[in-house]
Amino acid sequence: MADPLLDARDLVKRYGGVEALRGASFTANAGEVVSLIGDNGAGKSTLVKCLSGVEQPDSGTVVFDGAEVALPTPTAARALGIETVYQDLAVAPDLDPAANLFLGRELRKPGLLGRLGVLDKKEMRRRAAASFRDLGVALQSVDVPIGALSGGQRQSVAVARSVVWASRLVFMDEPTAALGVVQRERVLDVIRRVRDQGMAVVLISHNMPEVLAVSDRVEVLRLGRRVARFRAADTTVEELVGAMTGALSQEDA
Repeated sequence: MADPLLDARDLVKRYGGVEALRGASFTANAGEVVSLIGDNGAGKSTLVKCLSGVEQPDSGTVVFDGAEVALPTPTAARALGIETVYQDLAVAPDLDPAANLFLGRELRKPGLLGRLGVLDKKEMRRRAAASFRDLGVALQSVDVPIGALSGGQRQSVAVARSVVWASRLVFMDEPTAALGVVQRERVLDVIRRVRDQGMAVVLISHNMPEVLAVSDRVEVLRLGRRVARFRAADTTVEELVGAMTGALSQEDA
């Protein structure tokens, strides 16, 4: 079996007297969806922050594509092809979908106009439309502010933005929270498409049926440590909940 794309080993993170991670480990492979689950306070958010450059662990190692790496900033993570979709979306509601897709990475017109800072909005919209089409993201309009779109469409744009700029791995923190059934399925379909393109997708979710529906593997955190790993096809909601709560224990493989 090929080595994992991402292999975090024995990460420790303390905030004063609180130990959020107590030797946590985690792996993600290219071309798979791996869900990271755990009860509130299990350390999921802290682990993702450490693996996306937002926080730095106090000890432990992170191996990416076979080499030990440091992730001192989100920019350093992005340089490796790692992007994150946060639960609060972090979209600009007054801008249209294309402008959101290129937020912070705007294209300028060629020549003198570009040197003067004039944006190439036509090219950004063309590329954005192609990206949305490739990911199966259906929008009511690409010319209206994103704040006027449905929750599912806004979330799909946020997911697409990270996917477009990621080349290796995407973290998705509760990407379907507060969405209806139809909107949720659209976002899950985008996740599947991203996996099928060969990227690693890490899904953080409290929705166990959703986890089993979209994941290839599941890793469980409890009290700052990985306590179980499952193949999604071979487990049940009851086993996942048991591992999260401590009712079911499994030695770390």
